[in-house]
Amino acid sequence: MADEELSAGAVARRLGVAVTTLRTWHQRYGLGPSEHVPGHHRRYTPADLARLEIMRRLTAEGVSPAEAARWARQAPNQAAADALRNGGRIRPLTRDGGGSIPVGRAGPAARGLARAAMRLDAAAMSETIAHTLTATGVVATWETLLRPVLVGVGERHAATGALVEVEHLISRCVSEAFAAASRAKTPTGPARILLSCADEEQHSLPLEALAAALAEVGISCRMLGARVPLAALVEAVSRTGPAAVVLWSHTRATADPAQLGALLAAPRRPLLILAAGPGWQADTLPAGVVRPVDLAEALSLAVAVRDSLDQATGA
Repeated sequence: MADEELSAGAVARRLGVAVTTLRTWHQRYGLGPSEHVPGHHRRYTPADLARLEIMRRLTAEGVSPAEAARWARQAPNQAAADALRNGGRIRPLTRDGGGSIPVGRAGPAARGLARAAMRLDAAAMSETIAHTLTATGVVATWETLLRPVLVGVGERHAATGALVEVEHLISRCVSEAFAAASRAKTPTGPARILLSCADEEQHSLPLEALAAALAEVGISCRMLGARVPLAALVEAVSRTGPAAVVLWSHTRATADPAQLGALLAAPRRPLLILAAGPGWQADTLPAGVVRPVDLAEALSLAVAVRDSLDQATGA
């Protein structure tokens, strides 16, 4: 049973609510953790989690918190039995706030983030992202938490035309979290990596993830952001002389290989040019351009460039 007991933070991530919300539900409605070992914080059992899931479901559907808590307290036994039969896990909702965000086989934290996104709960989203960044680092947070949810939002939008407000809010929360993670680190040395979206490309979150990952390993970079015209990109390369340039394209419409050719022909040609993102097609890339398969590989290549330059200069 002990391995099924959860902290407040773990419960909050599973449900997609803020820890402060759990505290409120505990203080006002008595829906708190029931397991207590002297000298330790109280822990939530599967039965506690089941009651809180009822609370969260009902409040998401517009039931007042007091009424939702009454129902949650009145139906603990069956909920607890269901939770125990399910290995202490609450089954994910099929609908939430008028729909659901598909996250595939992603874990409880991603499902909780998706639920918080559907409720437009910025506090819960920010809390989940910040905790996961601290616990697992940038690359793991991107791959296991953020990417599944963002892809799910994109799929829902493509299918229904809805969730624009969800995409905007979760994107802002992700951007703020990556910016905070980058500020928490103090990379030394010159900015050797230039990050840029392709001309007319508006999706910059993957580049922001890479910038945060670079800061995490002590590498400085310059971020030009979204929709960078080719002339401006070439001018930036000429003025700063980066060792590597990462050019991001999310769709084929923005993946013009001529942009890569212009970088290859630049007077201060970078040592490494990365064509990052699903927009680029491998058979259209000019010779001398590398296409990383994911964030981890892009980070690994940037680290290799840094190490090579350090060895060359004796740093």
